[in-house]
Amino acid sequence: MIQATLADLRQSSSFFKTTEVVRIVNARKKEDIGYFIPSIFKEKFERFLIDLEKDKKRKLLHRIAKASAKDSIGDGAIDDGLK
Repeated sequence: MIQATLADLRQSSSFFKTTEVVRIVNARKKEDIGYFIPSIFKEKFERFLIDLEKDKKRKLLHRIAKASAKDSIGDGAIDDGLK
């Protein structure tokens, strides 16, 4: 993985020809901004994002199922069980 600054983005002709993942940082503030993923990793990265979204949805559905199990359905029920 290569580290680059925002100033390096101005030299885009060389920046976008890389075949490695680039970690982009703000040199003045010394903080991460994000990553540049080259097109050669497109398929693998898209699969990773899809798996990440599926995992997020699965956790949310699990949380909803647990809350529904705790929620007693009755005439006086006002709590939804979500925390």
